[in-house]
Amino acid sequence: MLATAAAATPTIPHTPLNGRAGTAARLVVDRAAPRAWAATDAQLAGERIADTLKLLQDKLPIHRRVVHAGDTVYQAGEQFACLHILHSGFFKIVNLSADGREQVVGLHFKGDWLGFDGIASGRYGCDAIAMDTGEVWSVRYDALLKACAEHPQLLAVVHVAMSREIARDRDSMLSLCTLPADARVADFLRYWADSLSQRGLRTDQITLRMTRAEIGNYLGMTLETVSRALSRLARGNVIRFNEKGRRDIHIPEVKALTEFIQRTLMPADATVQ
Repeated sequence: MLATAAAATPTIPHTPLNGRAGTAARLVVDRAAPRAWAATDAQLAGERIADTLKLLQDKLPIHRRVVHAGDTVYQAGEQFACLHILHSGFFKIVNLSADGREQVVGLHFKGDWLGFDGIASGRYGCDAIAMDTGEVWSVRYDALLKACAEHPQLLAVVHVAMSREIARDRDSMLSLCTLPADARVADFLRYWADSLSQRGLRTDQITLRMTRAEIGNYLGMTLETVSRALSRLARGNVIRFNEKGRRDIHIPEVKALTEFIQRTLMPADATVQ
């Protein structure tokens, strides 16, 4: 299995880079390789999500709730009692800063878990808000702990979910701190497309569930900077806009987004070794 995974990992041309550019380049390598591999195994990723949902359904009492765009799954400060698993839909995690401004700090898709931040303090630290119609499965934390003690495979599922959350937060922070604006927007689109692919959904035509202002808020950029970055991606034929609306984006090849990010990190006089 390890040999197969290693053989499937793409080779990325080496370009010597130092300092911040070097850190950003390593981020592209670290994220592009597993994503490219996962893209070829999108069916397996979908099966993993389906198996997890079935296991939860078989081993736990679940409260199902249909939500619509703007509905809140939980709010910051609310007493923690449940973890929430997304059965369908798109969701954002919003934090309120000290001066009252809202900050989008996370995006979640089918199969993701919400509410881990409430375990330590006993209260949720952010708002979880639906971006379209979806279904949320809620499980009581005390019931989950009891079920995990009886079913080790369920405990493994929870650990995997926590690990993915940690890795996602790390990648988001690295992108925010190391990638230039255009690359940050391209990386955001790549993450959205890859998340759809792993859930068996089409990636060539995607509908962003966020306004440009919300994307900028999430990426630490202004609305104008996001718009200019999207325009440059369109001029480079990396993406295309659907005539019906500016939130509908056509991505001919997801790998072109990775190549675009790599080009933005190369010094003007750099040559591929």
